[in-house]
Amino acid sequence: MPAALRILIVEDDELFRLGLRMRLQQETGIDVVAEAEDGEMAVELVKRYVLDVVLLDIGLPGIGGIEACRQIKLENPSLPILVLTSHAQTSLITRLIEAGAQGYCRKGVAAETLILALRSVVAGASWWDQTATIEIRAVFGGTSTIETPVTLDTSNNPLTQRELEILALLAAGKSNQEIAEMLYIAPGTVKAHVHTILHKLEVRDRTQAVVVAMQKKLI
Repeated sequence: MPAALRILIVEDDELFRLGLRMRLQQETGIDVVAEAEDGEMAVELVKRYVLDVVLLDIGLPGIGGIEACRQIKLENPSLPILVLTSHAQTSLITRLIEAGAQGYCRKGVAAETLILALRSVVAGASWWDQTATIEIRAVFGGTSTIETPVTLDTSNNPLTQRELEILALLAAGKSNQEIAEMLYIAPGTVKAHVHTILHKLEVRDRTQAVVVAMQKKLI
């Protein structure tokens, strides 16, 4: 039997957090191992517990959810973060992508959908709900929804098929080591490909590469 998903819930509304925990705990294979009510506590708890995913609200007291997301990903780049919030501004979606979030759901989403989203980001996929997908399309000009499997368009772009594969995995939040293991190539080879991707797309870092790739409809 597979191990249960170990979840940290970060939510400042105590009643909402209680209801969320109770609903998730009813699900087989899910274990809420810790809860935080602000961003600072979330960052600290990530250091204390072995986690599979963080379920994070954005409107938090203290450093706030986006900064908490950024700090958590800085220390734990492979730990997926799924945002659950009532906010839906375009600027927020863009900042969440830059902070390293793997997905976004609006509060009020069906429990079954939320659980599917959690399992998806843990499996390495991205999950952006319909509202966020529309916002991303508006900003970046993308045409494919992010919560569906990534498709690779080899027409009219400067990247090779292998570079497109690696770019898709970067968009899913994978590290160089994870990409190497998935594609059966050396980590040094992945690093070289990433360097080439950044050069070809004329960007400085991996986050910008993913954003530009969405803008150019490469992923």
